[in-house]
Amino acid sequence: MKKAWIMTIVLPALLLVGCTPAGPGFGQIMDGDGMIRTFDYTSITQEEAKQMMEQEDDYVIVDVRREDEYAAGHIPGAILIPNESIAEYEAPHELENSDQIILVYCRTGRRSKEAADKLAKMGYSRVYEFGGIEDWDGEIEVGEQSTEQTASDSEKEDMSPMPILGVIVGDNVFTIYTEDNSSAEAFVEKVKHGNVQIDMHDYGNFEKVGDLPWELPTNDEEITTAPGDVILYEGDHVTIYYDENTWNFTKLGHINATPEEIQEAFGGKDDITAEFFVEWTE
Repeated sequence: MKKAWIMTIVLPALLLVGCTPAGPGFGQIMDGDGMIRTFDYTSITQEEAKQMMEQEDDYVIVDVRREDEYAAGHIPGAILIPNESIAEYEAPHELENSDQIILVYCRTGRRSKEAADKLAKMGYSRVYEFGGIEDWDGEIEVGEQSTEQTASDSEKEDMSPMPILGVIVGDNVFTIYTEDNSSAEAFVEKVKHGNVQIDMHDYGNFEKVGDLPWELPTNDEEITTAPGDVILYEGDHVTIYYDENTWNFTKLGHINATPEEIQEAFGGKDDITAEFFVEWTE
């Protein structure tokens, strides 16, 4: 199929804050201030976020919505890093200081939790998410103007839902963060019309591979894969990696899971059936 080499995975300790899968719903405890603390990031109220903005100097506000949502109105000073652009193994260039306070929000709260989880797993030590801008009663900046938020119900309805790609393998359900290329767009467009089941077999002890029912446009480049990468090969094969490999092919996306979860779901010689699906944002 293709030449490959396998490398031993050496993951920096910062990528794994503890060994337990973290994020919304995992290991939540209450601290003395009433915050909901997970193993990786902290969910706080919007009032607590405002207090941090008033009292702290070394912080950054991160808006993880789409660019059009950000342009329509955002919290003053917030920088745009769309959730879908954040990969768990590649730190955003806008966030150079891993010890800085990072305050994360989105439209309703789902994407902010996903983004905060990914940032914390990368080693950012002070990540706080505070929900959605729909509930924000402070200042909103639109272009060069600052005004109080007055978005009507009809304006909120204009924020169209976005398709989010996912995959089911056995009892596991994973979200896939897609790449910004025509191949990923075409793949999502196909799956939007109905779930697609792919029978996949093991190859090289580092990936599962299966035939697609259609051919997709390619955007090949030399890539060294990471566990969880979803790859298009020769336009009509999809592969899911649980180890490393270097070759010329097209990256479709990355599964939001730890390397251990990827290994458990996809590793080994047994054949699997992967069911790709699309769900929609709120």
